[in-house]
Amino acid sequence: MSWYEDRILPRLINIACGVKPIRKQREKIVPRATGDILEIGFGSGLNLPYYDRSKVRRIWGLEPAAGMRDIAAGPIACSGLDVELIDLPGEEIPLADNSVDTVLMTYTLCTIPDVMSALAGMRRVLRPDGQLLFCEHGRAPDRSVAQWQDRANSVWGKIAGGCNMNRDIPLLLATAGFEIEDDNRMYIPGIRALSYNYWGAARIR
Repeated sequence: MSWYEDRILPRLINIACGVKPIRKQREKIVPRATGDILEIGFGSGLNLPYYDRSKVRRIWGLEPAAGMRDIAAGPIACSGLDVELIDLPGEEIPLADNSVDTVLMTYTLCTIPDVMSALAGMRRVLRPDGQLLFCEHGRAPDRSVAQWQDRANSVWGKIAGGCNMNRDIPLLLATAGFEIEDDNRMYIPGIRALSYNYWGAARIR
């Protein structure tokens, strides 16, 4: 990992993912997490203020980037929540089968290299009656915007830590064996190629 990826990029992502439109998206989805929670792509802990503490038992935060874990240390200490960080990639989930009530993903699927393996792991650890909560940016419905996403995706990924702007989030979830029960979609304020959001809840099909 380069110095840029280890030290500069985590701070840039922390700023970009903490802007007001994204904070409003987090506020819509994070409070719905309950019980034993696995947060995929814990990052710098930006979701911590939005958890409903009366519903949370513990949180496992999967975050492979050391720079992100360093930034998250302070917010975790101040949160009053039982949080255990796991420093493995999203494709590797070192938890038992059927061990979590909620899997939470916010702006994470865009950066996981082997996204289908990661989703299979989430399905494995989720209890049969558990929920997958998600809030992701992805492929826009407008052809002109989607074309720009496809053109710019490879360059964007090189400067944004592997982020893909054109992933079809509902299709990925369905292919991985999830059924979306709460399906919300819209552009949020920002660059259109990066601002089409999907959020809601899914369960194992």
